[in-house]
Amino acid sequence: MHNDRILTGLGLRLVAIVMLSTMGALIKLVEVRGAHLGEILLFRQLFAIPFILAWVAAGPGFASLRTQRFKLHLNRTMIGLTGMVFNFGAVMLLPLAEATTLSFTAPIFATLLGALILREATGWRRWSAVLAGFAGVLIVTQPGDGRIPLTGALVGLTAAFFVALIAIQLRHMSRTEQPATTVFWFSTLSIPPLAIAYPFFAQGHDMATFAMLIGIGLVGGAGQLALTAALRFAPVSAVVPMDYSSLLWATLYGYFLFGVLPGPWTWLGAPIIVASGLYIAWREQRLGLARRTTPVEAPGEDPNADGERGVEKRSDRRETGDHRQHR
Repeated sequence: MHNDRILTGLGLRLVAIVMLSTMGALIKLVEVRGAHLGEILLFRQLFAIPFILAWVAAGPGFASLRTQRFKLHLNRTMIGLTGMVFNFGAVMLLPLAEATTLSFTAPIFATLLGALILREATGWRRWSAVLAGFAGVLIVTQPGDGRIPLTGALVGLTAAFFVALIAIQLRHMSRTEQPATTVFWFSTLSIPPLAIAYPFFAQGHDMATFAMLIGIGLVGGAGQLALTAALRFAPVSAVVPMDYSSLLWATLYGYFLFGVLPGPWTWLGAPIIVASGLYIAWREQRLGLARRTTPVEAPGEDPNADGERGVEKRSDRRETGDHRQHR
């Protein structure tokens, strides 16, 4: 049963990635057809709400939407909307594959923010992965050659930074708020400012364009809920590798819809960024497991001496003392 639950989580995560990749392709299509970023944002949030309400009704119930931390949700909405602006902006400014590749730097930024904001111990291994990831970014973007617009690259990296910032914020909110509550208030609180701004950006479109704008909200909302649902069945460390399948979908959409394939530097740099993110995720999962199973420290031993070394030593001792425990 446990394996079945993990497979369900992996399947939901893959479905979510397909939906969010489809949303990216739709954003690119409506941008070509003259839609403004402000319009796209409003349709994304507005038409995601029916899915969210259905999710709440079928799951925790509407009583779960009550919150004692309204200001926290308001702050999350402001940061989330800003991140969405940069995320959608990157899709509009860059080829789909390159925008997707730059989004993979989110775990790298999360490591930096965790060390700077949360004061998390970060050893040389993860710092090395961070440096390798940024080297991959330089390979992909090739600063100065003009192949990838500098503005687009900066917008894409800023979007990844906000994804990491939001991840840290959600980690804090999860102590008191259910995922459905957080998703509902984010979408709902986004509507008033976007609706106020909409008349300044609204344009006339044909029915096909409006259908695509509505589709952005529908597949985006469904994808967001599938991401949340996946974590009910499988741990983060198991489902995160599925996220990198978005590069495949971005490449396919880019080729079949826009006749664009990733350049050679993207094929070279993307695996480095992906490997960096996967290593960081694996390392955090390993150290988290070590912390949860660590006995009380011996007097005089500093578990945080030299960053991660204390956890590593304790993990090594457990493997030596009881080899069968991890086999």
